[in-house]
Amino acid sequence: MTIKVIGLIQLNDLEAFEEYRSQVGDTVSLYQGKILSRGSFNTFLWNELKCDSFSAFVELEFPDLEHSESWANSPEYQNLLAIRSKAMKLTLFSVSV
Repeated sequence: MTIKVIGLIQLNDLEAFEEYRSQVGDTVSLYQGKILSRGSFNTFLWNELKCDSFSAFVELEFPDLEHSESWANSPEYQNLLAIRSKAMKLTLFSVSV
C-alpha cells in the first residue's frame, strides 16, 4: 500500500522557504520517498471542516507508512525544523492509496 503525505503550507518568509525547499527533498529521498507535486492554493470548493486558508501544498509518496513516519521523525528532517518554522506554518498528514 502506497502512502501519500500531503502538506498544507501557509508561507511566512519566502527566503526561508526557498532555503527549506532546497534541502527537504534530500531528506525525503533518504527514506525512499519522492516529491510528486507542488502547487499553489486557489480556492475552497467546500470547507465543512473549517480548514484555515493556506498558500501552497506539497504531495510526497512513500512505499509504506513506516517509511513516511521514519522520514518525519528522522534526525535529517528534524534538523530542518528551525528553518521550516521560520518559513511557514505546516499541516502534514498521510493517506493510504
